[in-house]
Amino acid sequence: MTSAIELAKSDLAVANRILAHEGVMDAYGHVSVRHPERPDRFLLSRSLSPALVEAEDIMEFELDGTVVGDDPRPPYLERFIHGAIYAKRDDIVAAAHSHASEVLPFTVSDAPLRPAIHSSGVIGHEIPVWDIRDRFGDTNMLVVNDVQGSDLAERMGVCDVVLMRGHGFSAGARSLVELIRICVYLRVNATVVTQASQLGAVTYLSEGEVERIRDVRPDSPEVRRAWQYWATRAGCAHLVRA
Repeated sequence: MTSAIELAKSDLAVANRILAHEGVMDAYGHVSVRHPERPDRFLLSRSLSPALVEAEDIMEFELDGTVVGDDPRPPYLERFIHGAIYAKRDDIVAAAHSHASEVLPFTVSDAPLRPAIHSSGVIGHEIPVWDIRDRFGDTNMLVVNDVQGSDLAERMGVCDVVLMRGHGFSAGARSLVELIRICVYLRVNATVVTQASQLGAVTYLSEGEVERIRDVRPDSPEVRRAWQYWATRAGCAHLVRA
């Protein structure tokens, strides 16, 4: 029988391929999942472009970003984003970090990135912006230690998405499938809001609408349907378990 950790690694490889194919990630960015048997650890690929990740590339980490065991492969520099989010939020099972260009204007302007279309209700009603310079001064803008990661997770708070000034965004969810939905529709919503703002005032979803849209189980049939669809588009449907 396939073990829980083997299934988690396979699903994580699929998630990487999907996010790359859907334009959420390019050569950079990363997605992780909490260890299915050790909630004080998480799984994340070795330093590799998401479109190339396979199950064999997945490494195991402590929540402070320390590599478990004697795995000699180079990890992502910003693995501390993931560990800090898991440490801060017991409810989060999967996390991602992206530099999607459609989202970037909202990280460097006063324009709010709020859900305006039905599918984007999953991103939440309000999205905070984190500026690394506020606490750490001039840096290379990468999250390279657990102190910076913890500060980011603190700014994220109870939200599922946090924007990063001039950098991108980080997100967390109750499952990998739900995380993919958040990441994909965050990018779509950013495009719609940018285009709509050129036409006039934007009508955003209400808090009540967002609550009702988000009130769905992360393993529901409609969510799984999207997972299978995106996996097929990314050419890795054969890796999706029933």
